[in-house]
Amino acid sequence: MSTESASTTWDPSLAERCRALAAQLRVDSIRVTSRAGSGHATSSLSAADLMAVLLVNHLRYDWQRPELAANDHLVFSKGHASPLLYAVFRAAGAVDETELLDTYRQLGGRLQGHPTPALPWVDVATGSLGQGLPDAVGIALAGKYLDRLPYQAWVLCGDSELAEGSMWEALDKAAYYRLGNLTAIVDVNRLGQNGPTELGWNLDRYADRVRAFGAQPLPIDGHDLGAINDALATARATTDQPSVILARTIKGKGVPEVEDKNGWHGKALPEDIAEPAIKALGGPTQIRIATQAPASGVPAIKPNPAATVKLPSYTVGDAVATRTAFGDAVSALAARPEVVMLDGEVGNSTKAGEFSKAAPDRFFEMFISEQQMVAAAAGLSVRGYVAFAASFAAFLVSRGYDFIRMAGVSELNIRLVGTHAGVEIGQDGPSQMALEDLAAMRAIHTSTVLYPADAPSTARLVQTMADTPGICYLRATRGDYPVLYEPDEEFPLAGAKVHGASDDDAVTLVGAGVTVHECLGAAAQLADEGIAARVIDLYSIKPIDQETLLAACRATGGRIITVEDHYPEGGLGSAVADALTEAQVPELELVRLAVQGLPASGEPAELLEAAGISARHIAEAARSLVRG
Repeated sequence: MSTESASTTWDPSLAERCRALAAQLRVDSIRVTSRAGSGHATSSLSAADLMAVLLVNHLRYDWQRPELAANDHLVFSKGHASPLLYAVFRAAGAVDETELLDTYRQLGGRLQGHPTPALPWVDVATGSLGQGLPDAVGIALAGKYLDRLPYQAWVLCGDSELAEGSMWEALDKAAYYRLGNLTAIVDVNRLGQNGPTELGWNLDRYADRVRAFGAQPLPIDGHDLGAINDALATARATTDQPSVILARTIKGKGVPEVEDKNGWHGKALPEDIAEPAIKALGGPTQIRIATQAPASGVPAIKPNPAATVKLPSYTVGDAVATRTAFGDAVSALAARPEVVMLDGEVGNSTKAGEFSKAAPDRFFEMFISEQQMVAAAAGLSVRGYVAFAASFAAFLVSRGYDFIRMAGVSELNIRLVGTHAGVEIGQDGPSQMALEDLAAMRAIHTSTVLYPADAPSTARLVQTMADTPGICYLRATRGDYPVLYEPDEEFPLAGAKVHGASDDDAVTLVGAGVTVHECLGAAAQLADEGIAARVIDLYSIKPIDQETLLAACRATGGRIITVEDHYPEGGLGSAVADALTEAQVPELELVRLAVQGLPASGEPAELLEAAGISARHIAEAARSLVRG
């Protein structure tokens, strides 16, 4: 372990300032929750001393310029302690007393029940426990390896959330990347929502676990101001190992009636307890803290969105997997210095690993920890990096889903690529087949959902994702499929490509990804029988090309067949149905072909056939629909 000097100024006057500030933070936490009639007062009271010392003597932050690159980062992983965070903001002069007392948990206010980036001093939305620390790993990665600035990521954690596996994924990866600029401050107050926590106040057990994951444990009395100061100083001085301050605290500290008593979690104190407590703590005060200024400096990497990006070129008719095109395209995007790639130890399959050849210093291996991979992408996004993360779709979406959801709540910009989706993957069987991912990703706030059918469309859409705000998800297939489009073809969001349209079309076949090729095969079969069918490549599932769908609906007498390598609930067919029914189409005969039941192992062609989404099944459905 490498440490710099851990000495920090500490004298009686400083201790008194911290003591007075801690009292104000407690008073404000009580006042704000009592005024709102809800909120987590006792969870805020336990950590007030920790935050007081951090604010007075260690946090380096310019509150007037929260966008400043060299600012420290303060993340409340225990987001339910938002009363304490907002009390900190008042002490720093960021919010005033009126906003604190009158808008907390009120409709239209910025001070929501759990913090969100609606406040410029909040990096990520928290409240789903086990996420703030993983997000901060991404922030610390940016600080050490990309920005190369000396800011520290301070994360207030709860002891209850140490039961979440994601917290230990975070410490493991923080230790692997030697993130001495990351400090977890754990408020070990012994009581969770419904009784004692798993380890209670057993700091030795916690320390053993922290040490086993490669981090530095710093057990202290969380109400001893001097001990807190020393631990924070030691953490900041440690340069090559994350630190975990294990602070033994008392839940409800400062209010004798509720101290270390079960049953008060998430409850505002009643007036007969709150008013005497506020008085005993010294009443409302107007202490303002000028935190230390951040170090000077600018990020080592300067973004260049206008950098020349030479996308790969493919020849029509050649067989290329869309996952291969993703690897080629994201590697081309490495020409932009702000683009970063995260892998879940499957980069040789997803082809994300190709990026490591183009920009090894911006490639981060997260191993088989999909939650941490998504969280790191979120943290990197906080620092302005264009973060891509890729894994097999089944695991990226299902394992990482709550982190994706919370990235949407944070309104961050991350780019996710899920490969090996659907029954098309073949012999690996149903445990590997993402058949729910389109539905899941369509439901995410701010999401864009893309499913290209060939290599050129994939490459173009990967480039588009880099500059698309929100949560972008691209589904890529495992197998090689013919190139359909010329290299200069454009693929705008909310677009679609129409194949074989004519005035005689009797039916519309709508596919995406692998099923576009099956639809084209079905259209060829139908043409031999004198039935004209147009095929829509619906590469943009969200946002969707409603106008193209409406035009096809009108042109083919409302006869539309959707085909998807996905379960019927919430996927391509649902997206098309939503678009058309919203438009109140007067005549609609919609047939939805999708994977039914549980697939098995087999050859890809066999599985498409068994699922009822092969060209033969599509043609049969079209005949039936056209002939009535």
